[in-house]
Amino acid sequence: MTISRTLLLALFFVCPGILLMAQEVVVADFKARPVANAAALASGPIMDGDVINDEIWQQIEPFGEMSQTQPNFGMPATEKTEIRVAYTSETFYVSVICYDAQPDNLVVSDARRDADLNNTDAFLFILDTYKDGQNGFIFGTNSLGVEYDAQVDNEGQGNNNVNRQQGGTIGGFNLNWDGSWEVRTEVRDYGWSAEFAIPLRTLRFQSGKDWGINFRRNIRKTNEIVYWAEMPVGLDLKRLSLAGTLTGLDLSNPGNLKLIPYVLGQTSKDFTLPDANYEYKAEVGGDIKYSITPSLTLDVTYNTDFAQVEVDDQQVNLDRFNLFFPEKRPFFLENAGLFSVGSPGEVDLFFSRRIGIGDNGNIVPIIGGARLSGKLNRTNVGLLSMWTEEVAEKGIEQNNFTVARVNHEFRGRTALGAVFINREGLQSSDDFNRTMALDGKLGLGRKARMTGFFAKTVDPNDTINAHSFKFQTDYNWNNWELRAAYTEVGQGFNPEVGFLLRSAFRKPEGLVLYHLRPKNPDSKILELRPHISYRGYWNFDGFLETGFLHMDNHFEFKSGTEVHTGINFTTEGVVFPFDISRGKNIVVQPGTYKHMESQIVYFTNRSNPFSVNVRSVIGGSFGGTRFVESATASLRLGDKFNTDLTLQYNNFQLPVGNFTANIVRTQLSYAFKPNIYLQGLIQHNTTDKLWAANLRFGWLERANTGLFVVWNYNLQDGDPLNNSFIVKYTRMIDLVK
Repeated sequence: MTISRTLLLALFFVCPGILLMAQEVVVADFKARPVANAAALASGPIMDGDVINDEIWQQIEPFGEMSQTQPNFGMPATEKTEIRVAYTSETFYVSVICYDAQPDNLVVSDARRDADLNNTDAFLFILDTYKDGQNGFIFGTNSLGVEYDAQVDNEGQGNNNVNRQQGGTIGGFNLNWDGSWEVRTEVRDYGWSAEFAIPLRTLRFQSGKDWGINFRRNIRKTNEIVYWAEMPVGLDLKRLSLAGTLTGLDLSNPGNLKLIPYVLGQTSKDFTLPDANYEYKAEVGGDIKYSITPSLTLDVTYNTDFAQVEVDDQQVNLDRFNLFFPEKRPFFLENAGLFSVGSPGEVDLFFSRRIGIGDNGNIVPIIGGARLSGKLNRTNVGLLSMWTEEVAEKGIEQNNFTVARVNHEFRGRTALGAVFINREGLQSSDDFNRTMALDGKLGLGRKARMTGFFAKTVDPNDTINAHSFKFQTDYNWNNWELRAAYTEVGQGFNPEVGFLLRSAFRKPEGLVLYHLRPKNPDSKILELRPHISYRGYWNFDGFLETGFLHMDNHFEFKSGTEVHTGINFTTEGVVFPFDISRGKNIVVQPGTYKHMESQIVYFTNRSNPFSVNVRSVIGGSFGGTRFVESATASLRLGDKFNTDLTLQYNNFQLPVGNFTANIVRTQLSYAFKPNIYLQGLIQHNTTDKLWAANLRFGWLERANTGLFVVWNYNLQDGDPLNNSFIVKYTRMIDLVK
């Protein structure tokens, strides 16, 4: 392809945004942040969702002047919102009245806990209980009373340019955290209302300080997102340094000692073993949670079991590098961001899945362990120590895993920290692996920051260049997102309790992105996002192993439809031959392969009962052509039944041979109530000829405890692989009232 044709293609994809740059919106003055007051109560309100007729709530002055971030940036919300905040000696309360002219048309997509609220009528708020502008707790609900909660660290900012395949706990946002709290809602002719009751022992806070706070409401009939403390375009609720302030708090240590025992019964059969029979086992174990101070918590676990955890989505590995699977196990999720150091999804110095899960995905029993985590003034501290059992038939020895983490936060979004990570084999003195690192960030006002880390590993092997580091600069303001970074991983760097996407590389990268909001209120376009990014992986001989130049423009319409158009210029440098087909003997030979590919993404309004999401990449690959297609169809019937059908199609036509590698995935869920659900997941991987089915029934009590019934069944090449049936009950018991 000639240079002129390449430039024309680039202009086609990117220039629609550039041509409209003159239509910039006026950026609001974000210096003044709103202030609200929390009312002290002798006793709490009745938790029934009825705010209007509750005398306690009506005696408190409401607030709630909110402004749009979309579709009309800076304009007042089209519907009125009344917010009230109060507390007793034991509980923090929030109530909201969401007035709505069409309450019969409220959009609700899912009734399960932590269901996605982005495409529904919803109300969310974030609490910065340390008032550090960095860390917080998010709580939210919809008109059905769904419990939605998450932890945020580092303002939700992480490594956003790595293809992680699945959501997880990286990137500063931990949706899998589940606290103990309750919410009640009511729908009436004025709209809908909600009452939140959050026990103070669920939160981590420092006594005698104001809190940071912000509120968000989604009004789906007008596609509105509105905030109490205004957010610049491109930022959201997690940007805690721009939150408002909550005053009037007079809180003391509520005391917190919880016992969380479980009992489990399981029957299973491994058909790969000769003369396999069904095995039966019963287990008991549990956790203890104790708040040493309101901001420092000790967790102890014994005979830890995660039978109820959702299984991983299957992936197909079509290159030479590692696949990332996120952590989903509850014990490792609380304060997970505190222990996160490195470049999430690419160079994770601590990756908790290394504890209790073998390299091939097999479970390694966890004897137990403890975690101390929280905050002392402006210093975050974390200490984790876990022991795993010996599995002789798999060649796995008994191990101890220890992580010590400290991170001091200065004013102005600045911090300095250190971490020590150790794996110690308990049966051999020379079986160990250690990682040591320093990391930090420097806030450059509200608009920019610099971040980085430097790490070294130590083990019995005589290695060279056992180091890794990264330096990054970000700017996110005035509709612009700019990023430049450099990462290096030495040839001998080996964090056995971490995750490396690939080893031994030098990587420069950069991003330029602009959020363009058309000034014309009658425009059907909500936002254009023209951008260009680059990342390159070079080995230590100066050879480019991967180069990826991406030019794109996102068209987001006010109707909820989105179209992303892009062009990629790729370079793949192969040093050693590898079988890209994973067993079909289609071997890519060493060499440098330069190609171009087109990319288009299309999805309809995800708040509709039926929606589709399609992604297509067509272009050159390893001297031939590849077609990468994925499509997801989502169907919602009422507020109880949801299903997704996903097809991932990979077709490679290479000089060394042709092959396809596909995944079919069906997810179904039925919510009898927000706390009672049935979920099913069926997956088929054509590369491994694997069918896998997972069926989970949950009857939740507090903080994701309760009754769980799980059935797993796997077939490979038509033959049974393994199956299991598990019943688990876990309960949270407050030993201190």
